[in-house]
Amino acid sequence: MEKTVHFETLGCRLNHDESEGAARAFVLNGFNADMEEVTARTSLSEQVILSVINTCTVTGKAEQKARRIIRLLLEKFPAAPIIVTGCYAELDSDEIKNLCPDRIVIIPGPKKYLLSLLAHEMSHGGLLDAWDGRFDFNSLTHFIDSELSKTHNGLNPFSLFTPVFEKHSRGSIKIQDGCNCSCTFCRIHLARGKSLSLDADTLIRRIQEMEKLGLKEAVLTGVNLSQYSSSYMDEKINFARLINLILQKTDDISLRISSLYPQSVNDELCRILESPRVQPFFHLSIQSGSDEILRKMNRPHSVAQVEEAIESLRKVKDNPFISCDIIAGFPGEGEAEFGMTQSLVEKSRFAWIHAFPFSPRPGTPAKDMRPQVPEREKGFRVRWLTEMAVRGKIDYIREWKGRTLSAIVENSRTQRIFGVQKIHAVTENFLHVECPLPDFGKNIPAPGSRVSVCIGEPLEDSIRGGREIECAGQISFS
Repeated sequence: MEKTVHFETLGCRLNHDESEGAARAFVLNGFNADMEEVTARTSLSEQVILSVINTCTVTGKAEQKARRIIRLLLEKFPAAPIIVTGCYAELDSDEIKNLCPDRIVIIPGPKKYLLSLLAHEMSHGGLLDAWDGRFDFNSLTHFIDSELSKTHNGLNPFSLFTPVFEKHSRGSIKIQDGCNCSCTFCRIHLARGKSLSLDADTLIRRIQEMEKLGLKEAVLTGVNLSQYSSSYMDEKINFARLINLILQKTDDISLRISSLYPQSVNDELCRILESPRVQPFFHLSIQSGSDEILRKMNRPHSVAQVEEAIESLRKVKDNPFISCDIIAGFPGEGEAEFGMTQSLVEKSRFAWIHAFPFSPRPGTPAKDMRPQVPEREKGFRVRWLTEMAVRGKIDYIREWKGRTLSAIVENSRTQRIFGVQKIHAVTENFLHVECPLPDFGKNIPAPGSRVSVCIGEPLEDSIRGGREIECAGQISFS
C-alpha cells in the first residue's frame, strides 16, 4: 500500500515555503506528499497515514478555517493522526487538541522543523506498524514530546528548505523569521518571536542550488524582510545588500520580494531594485491611511513614508504591480480616519488591496482598545476597499494589454476546455494569465519554464469571483 502524507497550509507565503520543505523531507524518505486541499467532496482515503496542517493566527477567521479543515481531515482520512503546527498551534494548542485528543498532535510553530526528523523516524524507526504501515498514536506522541524536550538537535527555524517544490512552479526561500515590531493588533510576533535571519552564506548556496536545478524564480519570504541582518566575508548584510549579493552570486534566476515595509524603501534598496532580475512586483504592508490610526497600531511608518515608497517604486520599474494590506475598522477609526485611507487608496492606484476587517486577537493591546467599530461598519469599509481592489486590478491589466511580458508556467492550469488546450502562466509583474496553447505538438512548456505572454483582456467576472486567473493572453516560447 502506498503511504501518503497529506499537507494543508493556511496563511502567508512563509507558511507555504515551510510546508514545501516538510513535504520534501517526507518524499526523500520514501513517502508520497499530497498537497491538494481537502474539501467536502474529497473521497475517503485509507492511503493517507498522516495529515499535517500548518496554521495561521492572523485573524479569527483564519483560526476558524483551521478548525474546519481539521474536522475534514478527521473525517476524510480516518486512519491518519493529525499534526497541527504553525502560529495558531503555537498560541492555542489546548483549544486545538480538544477537537480530538486521541488523534491530534501539536508541534508548536517555532518547532515545525521537527517534521523533517519525523519523516526520517517514520522511514527508519519504529513509529509505523510493520504489518499495515499505520501509526501507533502513543508512539507518535512520545516521539514528538521527546524531541520537543530537547534543547538542541542540530536543527533551526531555517531547516525546512527545499530546492524542489511539490505544489508550486515558482521557488521560494525563507530568509527571515519573527519580528521585532510590536503592532498592537498582531499575534504573529507572539507566535514566531524575535527576528531571526538565515546566514547569508547558506542563503547564497541554497539559491545557487535552486538555479542549478532549473528554477527560474525565487521568492524571498519572511515575516519582516526589512529586519534581515547577517554578515558575509566580514561585511554586514542588510536586506538591500543581500539582494545585491544574490544578484552577484547567481546568473539568471529572477528574484521576487514577498512583502516590504514602506519605511524600508530607501535609496539604497531602490538602486538595487532597478536590476532587471528583480521582478516588478511589490507588496506593501500599509494597514491604514491615517497617521493617528498608524500610531495606535504602533506601526513603524507614517502615511508620508507610504506615499514616498510608492513614488520611489514607480521610478525604478516600468509600471510595477503594487499591492497592499489594509485593516478596516481598527478601534478609534471614525469616518474621518477611514476617509484618509480612502484618499490614499484613490491617489495610489494600487493594483490590488488585501482588505481585512479588524479582528480583535487574544493577547494583543488592540483587543481592549475603545471605541470598537461595529461589525456592520467594518463590512461596509471592507466592501469599499474590495471594490477598489477589483477596479485597480482591471485598470492595471488594461494598461498592459497588447504588451508582451516574461512569465513562468504554472503547474495547475493545463487543461482542455471545449477541445482547446489552455495553460496558466504568471507574468513577471504577477498577472495570472490563461492562454490557449498553440499546436506545438509534443513541445508543451513544462511547469516552471519561462515563456513570453502577450496580455489580453482582463477577466472581470473571474477577478470579482476571487478566482486565480485574471486575464486572457497569448503564449509563445521566449
